[in-house]
Amino acid sequence: MFFAPALSNRAVAAPMQQPAQTGFDRFMRSLVPAFYDVQEDDASWTLSIDVPGVTREQLHVDVIGNTVTIETAEDAARQMSAAYELPNDIDVDKSEARLENGVLILKLAKVESAQARRITIS
Repeated sequence: MFFAPALSNRAVAAPMQQPAQTGFDRFMRSLVPAFYDVQEDDASWTLSIDVPGVTREQLHVDVIGNTVTIETAEDAARQMSAAYELPNDIDVDKSEARLENGVLILKLAKVESAQARRITIS
């Protein structure tokens, strides 16, 4: 499904590696970014990130401005700490997240000022 680390369509997001917290195992796992896919439309970004073996209780998603940070709890089967920077700020109140078959799907709404609008030519 989402097994290539390449971006699709016009997306311009890239994971920013976060330093590992502790231990050699976490350090080694942090070197390999999660496989992900990014889609964009006029109103939102959709990020699909593979997190096999991780439950929704073990996932933490934070948004600050245009940066999305995803981390797993220490007891998760897969340790992950990644940040994705998008070109527009995100409206957290209109965004949603779900976990389906080991894939975290984030639908991140763009703030109103970042959405495309047509200007009438007079």
